[in-house]
Amino acid sequence: MSKKSLLSGFVFFLVCLLLSFLLLNWLLPKAKSHFSSNGFTASQTQELSYVAIGDSLTEGVGDTTEQGGFVPLLAHSLTSDYQYEVTSSNFGVAGNTSQQILKRMQKEADIQSALAQADLMTLTVGGNDVMAVVRQNLSDLSVDSFTEPAAAYQERLRQIIELARSDNSDLPIYILGIYNPFYLNFPDMTAMQEIVDNWNQTTQDLTQEYDNVYFVAINDLLYKGVNGQEGVVQNTGEQSNVVNDALFTGDNFHPNNIGYQIMSDAVMERISETKENW
Repeated sequence: MSKKSLLSGFVFFLVCLLLSFLLLNWLLPKAKSHFSSNGFTASQTQELSYVAIGDSLTEGVGDTTEQGGFVPLLAHSLTSDYQYEVTSSNFGVAGNTSQQILKRMQKEADIQSALAQADLMTLTVGGNDVMAVVRQNLSDLSVDSFTEPAAAYQERLRQIIELARSDNSDLPIYILGIYNPFYLNFPDMTAMQEIVDNWNQTTQDLTQEYDNVYFVAINDLLYKGVNGQEGVVQNTGEQSNVVNDALFTGDNFHPNNIGYQIMSDAVMERISETKENW
């Protein structure tokens, strides 16, 4: 056989092999991969709708970044720790008491709609209720001044929880306690720590009546300052001032940026302890 004939036969064989492969590839159905890049990415990311309701602590008063206090910090932590794709809605209004928060939830359709779709809710409430009692009893304030207001607050808090869950019965709710900045502004009110402790106990007791409602303690984390020193002394020339380095120097009442990070960390710690119940 000549070299030319041998070459022609080899080319013919390759052409037939290629045509056979193309024909089979066309006739046979293509199997879909269970591990496509899109499917793999989707399995790693889960959407989470986070609704924050409350007073100035939810609004973020004292946060010099003006981004919303602990709320965006918590959303970021949920993303980094649990790979959630978080959408957050902030319904914090400075100065709101429990009564005002409840009324907003009853009347505002955007809050109701957000709660119906929510996967997580945080609530800051109670600080302004305490302040209202302080103002009304400034001349003769005592621990007993808070007995009736605390009972009324507890009933409103029940209504807030039940309204939040009216269209979302399994909604996880994390309620942050109040803290004691009063010793900076009202140093003569030595009973304030007992008052704050009692008020927080009222809130914590109520959360135990519900499944998937949790109390987040922040008092010990904030009122003692960043390094656990209750009232940090600052010397400026001949003057000594008592300050708290976890609080906003503009009012010595609201958290500063570090204070809000402390709050976010406290909520995240509570979430890590309870998330398996969601």
